[in-house]
Amino acid sequence: MAIPLEDTVADVIGKAQRGLGLSDAELAKLSRIDDELDAVKLVRGVPFGEVQKLARVLELGPRSLVALAEGTYYPKVIPPSPGFFAANTTYGDITVNAYLVWDTETRLAAAFDTGADATQLVEELKRHNLTLQDVYLTHTHIDHVTELDRLIEKAGGAVGVHVNEAEPLKGAATFKPGVTFSLGRLHIESRDTSGHSPGGTTYHIHGLNSPLAIVGDALFAASVGGIRSDYRASLKKIRDNILSAQENTVLAPGHGPLTTVGQEKANNPFFPEFRQAAGEI
Repeated sequence: MAIPLEDTVADVIGKAQRGLGLSDAELAKLSRIDDELDAVKLVRGVPFGEVQKLARVLELGPRSLVALAEGTYYPKVIPPSPGFFAANTTYGDITVNAYLVWDTETRLAAAFDTGADATQLVEELKRHNLTLQDVYLTHTHIDHVTELDRLIEKAGGAVGVHVNEAEPLKGAATFKPGVTFSLGRLHIESRDTSGHSPGGTTYHIHGLNSPLAIVGDALFAASVGGIRSDYRASLKKIRDNILSAQENTVLAPGHGPLTTVGQEKANNPFFPEFRQAAGEI
């Protein structure tokens, strides 16, 4: 069963509005839309010119907003294989993702976050006779680390985390983004994608049969994670440290389905400049 997109068009509009610090009244005035500020109503079934007004104020891509409202965008992805596993588990009323990556020659593996239940990760390690060398955290929000102690207990491994995310954890090795880690023949490059959290980190995996980036809650298919500080600067980090990768790079987010750099550049409302560069609105 396909994992649904993490965010609706209302979520996207709300995240952009909060990021830019606009009240409903300010948004209505700036966009010159007098209708009630119901996000779906403003996008679904209204003239494209009206959507453009709203999108221009919110610095979003209008065609991407319409596609999200109409449900016409869902990423198509062929994940790396072998050497990659995605676990999707339920945490309250949401689902959360965690991942395994491994070198097929040495059988050394790394986990990225834990999800709400590490059972799938532990079973996959056993199924492929893997040794868990490391657990790398994209950030330390509870839905991503709640099973950390259990995963270490069941499978071993050392924990690595951005220095700005280390406070809630005991015994974790800290690093500053920019360092590269080895996993057998694979290389794991860490990049700063903070904004959703103080030490949000993206991990680019080199050496699988296709490029892969574990992006946590920095970026979702057709959206971004809720940005809590420096909105525009955080979007720039996503452009520079995620969307600058090869078009076919598979992006593995903390919530929602897998996607790719190329598909997000073409369809994510938060990055309309890529469509503008291609001659589209």
